[in-house]
Amino acid sequence: MIEKHQFRELRGALSLLEPQDIAIVAEEMEDNEIVRLYRLLPKETAAEVFVEMSPAHQEALIRMFTDSELRAVLDELYIDDTVDIIEEMPANVVKRILLTADTASREAINTILRYPKDSAGSIMTTEYIRLGKDMTVAESFDRIRKEGVDKETIYTCYVTEKDRTLIGLVTVRDLLLSDKEAVIGDIMTTNVISVETGDDKERVAQTMAKYDFLAIPVVDKGGRLVGIVTYDDAADVIQDEVTEDIEKMAAIVPTDKPYLATGVFETWKKRIPWLLLLMVSATFTSLILSSYEEALAVVPILTIFIPMLMDTAGNAGSQASVTIIRGLSLGELHVSDVLRIVWKEFRVSILCGVSLSAVSFAKVTLLDGASVLQGLAVALTLCATILAAKMVGCTLPLLAKKLKLDPAVMASPFITTIVDVLSLLIYFAVASAVLPELA
Repeated sequence: MIEKHQFRELRGALSLLEPQDIAIVAEEMEDNEIVRLYRLLPKETAAEVFVEMSPAHQEALIRMFTDSELRAVLDELYIDDTVDIIEEMPANVVKRILLTADTASREAINTILRYPKDSAGSIMTTEYIRLGKDMTVAESFDRIRKEGVDKETIYTCYVTEKDRTLIGLVTVRDLLLSDKEAVIGDIMTTNVISVETGDDKERVAQTMAKYDFLAIPVVDKGGRLVGIVTYDDAADVIQDEVTEDIEKMAAIVPTDKPYLATGVFETWKKRIPWLLLLMVSATFTSLILSSYEEALAVVPILTIFIPMLMDTAGNAGSQASVTIIRGLSLGELHVSDVLRIVWKEFRVSILCGVSLSAVSFAKVTLLDGASVLQGLAVALTLCATILAAKMVGCTLPLLAKKLKLDPAVMASPFITTIVDVLSLLIYFAVASAVLPELA
């Protein structure tokens, strides 16, 4: 349609799509085509599409916008969305955005940018409805109609003193079901759950999920309302934190860029440190194998069971660690629960160890041609390594949390390396005790 200049038809087709879907379509186009598509959209829709685009496409559009077009986009964006965009842009683009924004917006943007990156203040918006306790319901609706068009949410309204001290909240539902002459101070909820500007943004998102909030107020040290965090920003925080944990558990230095937007060299830099560390730590297994070289020469069949023992133990340790890390991340588990966790994992490891040992004994004696004593050595080792692996898997994340480190760092790769060493030590110790030829 763009090539054939069928702009009227294209505008009609775009009107049937959601902004998120238009952004997906636009990102498949060349930059000059994106601009032409963008200029066909109504201002409000265009701003929503702009927010949904990747930082690279946003930067390309900003560079092609005239100052008036950029100002029009900024006028339609919520402050927190503008801050998110600024944080992804190079310095020269940020400078242009700030110069184009009006004075009030620029002050609000700079206020949010001053907060630490991982704090509630960094993800809040200053656009909310504020009411006074002496206002009537009718006066409140008048204010909502007057100011609501520029606010990110109007469903929850916050009640403050003149100095902005937060004293309560009312919802639009409360207002609709109350008499229009009712006073806000009489119908508001006074037990308000809030967060402070310096609180960790992940904790803020967890609090919102816990109470099913659409928005949560953000106050300063003095209890004065300075902004709100809305559910869409909380969802982004949870997604980012989950992605970061997954990358750490896979032994990758976290990145905030999409996979295809990350260069080969940058990807290499993110992966190589952990690979080097794990490669060096794996030399311990080589040292153990070399020290038992004579035993393996006497009973060579022992060698073929090493991968099974190490892999099974590693998997058992990973199961425990991932479960504990998830519980710590969601606030379901705490370091003080260590004894309960260890006791539970101990019982689980006994059940798993006995089950797998019975199967492994049958396998190595019936299918692999091992003797009964050799099968017994493998079965006993498997049971002991599963117990050790689960103990390591459940305690290391708790230790990391106690030391104020990220528990995800203690996940699969790191735990697997430790468990591999333990598996070999246990294997050769059991084999030496059970097999007479190694005595």
